[in-house]
Amino acid sequence: MSASSSRRYRPQRFADVLGQDPIVQALKNAIRSGRLAQAYLLSGERGTGKTTLARLIAKALNCSALTTDEEPCSQCSSCLEIANGTSLEVIELDGASHRGIEDIRTITEGISFGIGPTGYKVVIVDEVHMLTKEAFNALLKTLEEPPPRCLFLFATTEPHKVLPTIVSRCQRFHLHRIPRSLVIQKLQRIAKELEIPIEQGALERIADRAEGGMRDGESLLDQVIAFADGKVTEKDVETVFGLPSKASYQRLDAAVQSGDFAFPFTLVEELYQEGKHLIHFFEGLVDHFRAIVRANLQGTDRPPYRHEQAMSLFSDLVRRLDLFRQAHHPRVFLEETLLHIIRSRYVLPVDLLIKRLEALEQLPPQPQQPPSYEPILSEEQERPAPALAPSPTPKQTHTFSPREETLLQFAAVELEGIIKR
Repeated sequence: MSASSSRRYRPQRFADVLGQDPIVQALKNAIRSGRLAQAYLLSGERGTGKTTLARLIAKALNCSALTTDEEPCSQCSSCLEIANGTSLEVIELDGASHRGIEDIRTITEGISFGIGPTGYKVVIVDEVHMLTKEAFNALLKTLEEPPPRCLFLFATTEPHKVLPTIVSRCQRFHLHRIPRSLVIQKLQRIAKELEIPIEQGALERIADRAEGGMRDGESLLDQVIAFADGKVTEKDVETVFGLPSKASYQRLDAAVQSGDFAFPFTLVEELYQEGKHLIHFFEGLVDHFRAIVRANLQGTDRPPYRHEQAMSLFSDLVRRLDLFRQAHHPRVFLEETLLHIIRSRYVLPVDLLIKRLEALEQLPPQPQQPPSYEPILSEEQERPAPALAPSPTPKQTHTFSPREETLLQFAAVELEGIIKR
């Protein structure tokens, strides 16, 4: 059985580490000059290369044929043993499963033995934040007075959980998420080496799902390759991971344009019957309106949404996303959200209403003319009325202020627009 892509294509040289150029250069400079810290803390999101970088440092420090560019040769016995996990110079510890004080004592008591005349004893602790407080304290003394040619490399996704006394004795590097373009580039190279054709759209969807983690991207690629029959298509990625198609968002835009209030129920039923993850659709919905807002800000109109409408919907969807994750009836919540989006076409934003009101207030006042009409009288009403007592004084009518008159005009205009729609 062949190894997974994440293991088979793990970087064996510093040059193969993607998206971490400043950190790689700093570490290579330290190796070249011999000014190494006693310990390094490598933090960052999963799949960004923390453990890989730690192993490369160990290889470079023990390589017998190091290149002039501080790259390990990957051919000498030391490089091969480190790559295979059988080196006596490198001790690897998983902080999640070996987190107690006895595990640390075993390491600290044995690091002084077996160091060659030119090599380094390297201790790599993955997920170091999982160690107990007692284990950290047992490690602290060794970090303060490490043996000669001994180096500690700590990797963690949660650096804030590492004791400050440990962090203060480490040189810290934070690995960033790998850019989407570099993830696509490597996945494309892997597919080419495996002689598996793959659509560009499929690569983009996988890279989006990886969220800057190369290992995640490689694992997702393995899953899709195992499912697909021959060429890997964007449809294959959507099917494997329960992702909605991009066409569903374009259909929503058309429903907004036509005012189709039945569409939300139709679309959600389709997603439900196809087994799609509704949370994935909602996250894609937020991304869809984010793209619309960006396009509007760059001067590229995205019908059928006005600029203010798109901004308002984007802000609302961001707030609704957290509520959706907690909803007891996510299907109903999604239907209501889609109805809200379609209904937004008929709602004027408050800031636009204020602008229109202010524009009306700037207009000169219009003279109010009394209504002119002739009352229709019956035959009895046309006869002369007998003399009666003087009629009482008519009630005083309300006189509207200029602002009230403006508001009435404004309401009449808006009401007329709503009736026409």
